[in-house]
Amino acid sequence: MLSGFMNFLRACFRPRSDRYVHSSSDAGGRQDGLLWYKDIGQHFNGEFSMAVVQANNLLEDQSQLESGCLSSHECGPYGTFVGVYDGHGGPETSRYINDHLFQHLKRPNSYRFLSVILLCCASLLNFSCGAWFLSFIYLLLFCLVIFVIHATLICSGFTSEQQTMSVDVIRKAYQATEEGFLSLVTRQWPMNPQIAAVGSCCLVGVICAGTLYVANLGDSRAVLGRAVKATGEVLAIQLSAEHNACIESVRQELQSLHPDDSQIVVLKHNVWRVKGLIQISKSIGDVYLKKAEFNREPLYPKFRLREPFKKPILSADPSITVHQLQPHDQFVIFASDGLWEHLSNQEAVDIVQNHSRSGIARRLVKTALQEAAKKREMRYSDLKKIDRGVRRHFHDDITVIVVFLNSNLVSKASSVKGPNLSVRGGGVTLPPRGFRKRCKPYSLMYTVTLDWKLILAFCICVGTPKKRTRKEYKVEVITSLHLAGVELVSEEQLHVSSQGS
Repeated sequence: MLSGFMNFLRACFRPRSDRYVHSSSDAGGRQDGLLWYKDIGQHFNGEFSMAVVQANNLLEDQSQLESGCLSSHECGPYGTFVGVYDGHGGPETSRYINDHLFQHLKRPNSYRFLSVILLCCASLLNFSCGAWFLSFIYLLLFCLVIFVIHATLICSGFTSEQQTMSVDVIRKAYQATEEGFLSLVTRQWPMNPQIAAVGSCCLVGVICAGTLYVANLGDSRAVLGRAVKATGEVLAIQLSAEHNACIESVRQELQSLHPDDSQIVVLKHNVWRVKGLIQISKSIGDVYLKKAEFNREPLYPKFRLREPFKKPILSADPSITVHQLQPHDQFVIFASDGLWEHLSNQEAVDIVQNHSRSGIARRLVKTALQEAAKKREMRYSDLKKIDRGVRRHFHDDITVIVVFLNSNLVSKASSVKGPNLSVRGGGVTLPPRGFRKRCKPYSLMYTVTLDWKLILAFCICVGTPKKRTRKEYKVEVITSLHLAGVELVSEEQLHVSSQGS
């Protein structure tokens, strides 16, 4: 009981210094010019290999592999989470997804329920508690009560949805991420309106208890390599559904959803685009095509539509497939469209099958770059010399994660514990501007994780000994509620972000 309570407190106050720092020391990744790679590693269900090459001036691709516990409590489930986030218009959305989607997947709904209870109690105690030491005592007592209630809810099955992975859990994580980014855009719009035109594709794979869940928005792709015993070949099986206007079924779907709009898809420069602006029909972000109030000045004219729209043009509802893994399922390739522009599904699978596992993701990236150079009638060695930004004229950012499947490990029950591993691709070493939390007037926010903002909200409500007017109290309660559900950005940082955009 005591050890469980201490783990609960550690979860509330875990340090945040590792949230954005993903250098070469992070789980062994290495940087070679514009290429970041991790040749081989061990995840819960086998081995993996990762590689990312940058083409844009700012890397818009983000990626992660999380292995071990897939929930916020120690009951499990256990497995492997893979995410590939191909941003467009800037890196803000893909970075946001990288920092929030997996956390939304892990966070039990009961935590949000308990946070509301704690905030209400904190508000009531505000009138009777006036000293810091009393606030601290009340805080510890409430943590203990919350822990006991949470443990009871787990035992009674209230949080059973987090003890097994499901399509619903993944869909809710996508929804929470989309809502969180919309909230961020709403706050930044006055100072940085162009963030409304930033978005990201979002490909996720979750391996848990012998089942592979693949969720997708946009045109990234997951391809399974399956061995055929009779011939010894390995066949490529695409697991993800794509949402690109170049696909006829996607155009038909858009036309059926918008029967009164003859310009919902337009052939522009020999490329099909939604409203003549964007190729994909589903994404996180791209708020300017989802909320009419953001499709106006001061957004750049090239993003503004001539006529207002009544319902969202783009969607954030992912296509999710469920695949029961078999012993002859060898590996899965998760990659952004930068790879698939140059390699077919079968070509990529053949490369993985015919070469050593170590460095296989880097080999796939190199092969794609060689094909890109060949199309431009230049040597691969010359392409490598081209700097970021200019490199985008030759190829896109490319992210590849190859996950090998060990049938003995895959078949393990989701309740069997394994070591936790977290790897992020791309070698990001600086926090994204405009995403840091407000450091004034509460500097403590730099040390407390956003997963438990509710405790910080409690401190604010009861921690100050002075008496408040009704207006002051209202401001602090609103601030506390924001802290319990939304990240805050200071006006100074918004100003810096808007100047740098």
